[in-house]
Amino acid sequence: MFLDTEFLKNDEIQLILEKTADGDEMKNWVPAYHFFICDLNGNRMGKCDLRIGYNGNLYYGGHIGYTVFPEYRGNHYAGKACLLLFQLAKKHDMKYLYITCNPDNYASRKTCEYARGKLMETVELPEGNDMRDRGEAEKCIMNLF
Repeated sequence: MFLDTEFLKNDEIQLILEKTADGDEMKNWVPAYHFFICDLNGNRMGKCDLRIGYNGNLYYGGHIGYTVFPEYRGNHYAGKACLLLFQLAKKHDMKYLYITCNPDNYASRKTCEYARGKLMETVELPEGNDMRDRGEAEKCIMNLF
């Protein structure tokens, strides 16, 4: 199921596989890749992940997650990582991806837009959603591809 990921690099960053995670039907989780976002020398600048497949949870949580360590922010590394992850998603024959952010997280919204995300809607998280249970209320839902 999981593919080789050595090709996930450009002239500035590379994604180095940290681990893979099998799906969990009981938790309604799909399989996922977890990467370090690194410079070409292997210095870790952040993390990202790609969730493979489709289910209702991904509409709110998105197919891609990312974080960039504070000292590396402001260089579009998360957006550039997303663009690399698109290549892997396409190798899995995924026709579209969702990427989400909190409406008040402007940096994350800029990353979504950098990755060519098109805003579909801003929604209230449904009752019972684990993000809502952690105190989040809304998500901007963007479509990629």
